[in-house]
Formats: sequence, structure tokens, C-alpha cells
Amino acid sequence: MAKIKWDHTVHYVNDLQKAIDRFKEEGLIAFSGGSHKQWGTYNALSYFDLCYIEFLGVEDRALAENVKEPNDVVRDSVKLLPAREELSRVALRTDDIEAVRQQLSAFQLDMSPIMDGKRLDAQGNLIEWKMMTIAGDYQGLPYPFVIQWMGTDQERRERLIDSKIIQKHPVGDVQIVEAVFDVKDPVAVAKHWQELFGFENESTEVAKLIVGDQTFVFKKGTLNRLQKLIFQTANPDLKGKTITIGEGEYQFL
Repeated sequence: MAKIKWDHTVHYVNDLQKAIDRFKEEGLIAFSGGSHKQWGTYNALSYFDLCYIEFLGVEDRALAENVKEPNDVVRDSVKLLPAREELSRVALRTDDIEAVRQQLSAFQLDMSPIMDGKRLDAQGNLIEWKMMTIAGDYQGLPYPFVIQWMGTDQERRERLIDSKIIQKHPVGDVQIVEAVFDVKDPVAVAKHWQELFGFENESTEVAKLIVGDQTFVFKKGTLNRLQKLIFQTANPDLKGKTITIGEGEYQFL
């Protein structure tokens, strides 16, 4: 079975600079990522080792509304914005996206072809990857999408540190530890994602999936979406705070 880890989280926002500035106020580094010229979207990024937040906005609405590829991340951007600045899908990183596609084919999901993604970063450098989206939802919760970067995790980490994409935040060490999903039936959703992606479940009674050193937690509610990210920090000024951007929450423990 291919390795699957939590790569990043998409948060749709109307103003990338406001998101950057809000993080900066709390001593967290976020910066302009670049433009997806073939999709009409652009982003800002905030890294916590290899797991990061992607603030995603619509740069060219006409293009984003008419993307030919079945890219549900882009489709969601024009569906949600400007009205709903929500935390959205999580991206799952793999070292073998073809194997993951084969693994998921047994569940009769509506998967996109494996697409070549690319964007120019703020310095004009070309960033490339492969990705696959899964259309629809399970009990109202949108599926994750799958991404594969070039090279191993360690090679990518070293490259991102060398290029100062991954930096130490002014507040010190901060790690993303949990994603909290608000869903109608937490146990059923957790079981379904466990079957799809092979995550470990703490128990059949607890709707919590182990994703490497992190967890996906499913709590009972009516939103049917990712509600907040939980961070671990030792900084006393940040500990106990919750940053709210649009309808997304970032809680620091």
C-alpha cells in the first residue's frame, strides 16, 4: 500500500494579504505563494514543517469558472467565494499516486484523471506536482484530494529549508497536530475514510484517525466540513489563542 500523509489544508479566502497579515500579527510566517495560471487561482502559504496551510483565492474568475480539467479544488473556489471563506479539503501526500488511484478504484468513486499541477512562485520559479481530486462527498463532507511531489519527503524538506520556504516562526516551534471535522455521523465518516485511505483508527467507538504523527478528528455537528486546525506550541503568548479567518479557526494548545 502506498504511503499516505497529511500534506496541506486549503482555506478559501478573498484577500490573501489579509490572511498573511493576520498570521503575522501572531508571530506566524505566511507569504505569497504564486499563481496557478491554468486554473485562475492563486495562493499564500504557511508552513509547519512539510504540513502547511494554503490560503487559496480566485485571481481570474472567468478562467476559474471555465477550467476544462475536473479539478474540484478550483471548482469549490468559485462556488464558495466570495460568500464563504471556509476551510475546505485536506490534501493527502503520497509517494505513488498511481497506486492510490488503483486502491480507491475499488470504491467506485468519481475520481479525476491524474493531473499535472504547476504554478509560478513569487520569484518566478516553476513549481510542479501531480494531483487527483475526488468529486462529491460522503454524508456531506467533501473528500480529500491526493498530491505527489517530486522526490522524497526528506529531499523536499531540505530543498524547502534551503529556499527559506520552511522557516522557524518568530513565536518558535509550532506544529499542526489535528484537523477537526464537523459531521453528522462522526463514527461512520471516520470508518469510511479509514477504509479508503488505510488510516488507523484509535478504536471503533472513537471517531479519530491516525495520520502519521497527526490526527483527523470527527465531531458531531451540522456543518459537514473541516471546522478548525489544532496546533501545538510552547509559546505562552500563543497558547490558548484561536485565530479566526473567515469561517476557519486555528486553535493553539
